[in-house]
Amino acid sequence: MQTEDFKVSNDLEKKLVQAQEGEISGEQFMLELLDTQVFMPVYDKHQVAGLQTSKNAVPLSLKSDDGEEAIAVFTSPDRAQPIVADFPGYGSGGLLVEFKWVLEKVAGGYGVVLNPGWPVGIELASEMVEQLRQNPQGG
Repeated sequence: MQTEDFKVSNDLEKKLVQAQEGEISGEQFMLELLDTQVFMPVYDKHQVAGLQTSKNAVPLSLKSDDGEEAIAVFTSPDRAQPIVADFPGYGSGGLLVEFKWVLEKVAGGYGVVLNPGWPVGIELASEMVEQLRQNPQGG
């Protein structure tokens, strides 16, 4: 799927496309992303009527081509569905949380990938995650 075929479905996706097309700066996008809600799929081995039965949220972790692990988040639950279908236990639930909350919770050594599998997304290496966690205002 090409970027031009991507149908924007919310404000975050609109800003993400603008950043990828150079209409807004990457820094401006990142500052706005910090306070924006994202969907984080979480594992639940016992799915009961759509409720999370575990007290510990286990996010979906993907491995990049270079071997780095990254936590998957999405611009909406709908964007997650075709991706999580390939990961048993992740298809029924997740958390809607501010992106900065995700950064605070990610373990050291993990990156974050927004909209994996879609042409409109962003991948943050573990170093960038740590930098944003320590200095969220970018300055």
